[in-house]
Amino acid sequence: MKQKKLMLLGGIRYLLPAIEAAHKHGCHVITVDYLPDNIAHQYSDEYHNVSIIDKEAVLKLAQSLQIDGILSYAVDPGVVTAAFVAEQMELPFTCSYEAACILQDKAHFREFLSENGFNVPKARGYSNAEEALKDVGYFNWPVIVKPVDSAGSKGVTRVDLPRDLPQAIGIALAESHNGHFIIEDFLELDGYQSSADCFSVDGRLLYSDYSDQLFDKYAANPFTPSIEIWPSSMPQLRQNELTQELQRLITLLGCGTGLYNVESRVGKNGKSYLMEVSPRAGGNRIAELQRIGTGIDLIEAEVLKAIGEKILVIEQPKYNGFYVNDIIHSNRAGQFLKVEYNDIIKLEHYISDAIYLEEGDYVETFSGANNAVGSLFLRFNRREEVEQFVLDHDKYIKIIVE
Repeated sequence: MKQKKLMLLGGIRYLLPAIEAAHKHGCHVITVDYLPDNIAHQYSDEYHNVSIIDKEAVLKLAQSLQIDGILSYAVDPGVVTAAFVAEQMELPFTCSYEAACILQDKAHFREFLSENGFNVPKARGYSNAEEALKDVGYFNWPVIVKPVDSAGSKGVTRVDLPRDLPQAIGIALAESHNGHFIIEDFLELDGYQSSADCFSVDGRLLYSDYSDQLFDKYAANPFTPSIEIWPSSMPQLRQNELTQELQRLITLLGCGTGLYNVESRVGKNGKSYLMEVSPRAGGNRIAELQRIGTGIDLIEAEVLKAIGEKILVIEQPKYNGFYVNDIIHSNRAGQFLKVEYNDIIKLEHYISDAIYLEEGDYVETFSGANNAVGSLFLRFNRREEVEQFVLDHDKYIKIIVE
């Protein structure tokens, strides 16, 4: 039987579990990006130096290699390209190219939500600061400014006063791939924001999940998640509302089978919001921790979907305990030495960790998910234990930087 070829766009470490799953099923894995030193290329079977945002170039390469599937697994910039290539080559993908273009552009996504009666903050997209500055009276301040096409909280700024808008726009444009940004009303949270991976099969949302995302107010970017907790403390009524709306979105866009990273929240105004829905795995190893906590392997399912194979059973997740993803980071730049864990963490709660830096590497302040030192998975028996861990976080984990 012919060995199937799976193309993965990008080369960051979040691809490693997808490569492992593909190899488990006998796939030849091809990684593609313009950074040959990226770690995933060390684990793939073949690498090509092509920009993943150049969809025509990636299509030409994919056709020449006669691939059987394509994913932009946990790599936000490549999702539209992956959808384009899949559509042109009639390969399996979560959604159409048109739907991917809507989901991957924050301004287009807000417009689509508004047009179809979803709860949505007041928002507008722009390509230059002059246009935006004419609209300061349109928004209910404070506002959030962010690129329309970046992930990992890069380029995101809260702005309380119109006079600070130009600086925030500059930050957003510096992280944008297409030179566009969005301004939207800042929604005061009731509880915690959620980010989790979900899965649909033939257009039916069979796996919907929610987490509690916590933020470090002392970080260089206080909107970059620093701790994620499963299961969520969000009231079940709100979870049900969001699940119904996510299913409605999937139906409206004609999505089929695949993985979505979904960010959602409940506002103090009593409304539930789908903030982002991207047809890819989330960063911060989300699907890996969800697999540990529930036994349901969304990573393997996504790989099997991509190569046209029958996926395993997908059902609603159930957690036997409380699981924490601690995104290890430093609020001080310098030379990284090591990470130290308290004995209680090591002996009672530790599952695994992934430290991205070597001793002596330069560590940056936490301005985006790409500045993380690593990721630590923990398990607790009771939510109260989690709360105590969060409260005394610095007692349990220390990042040594000089």
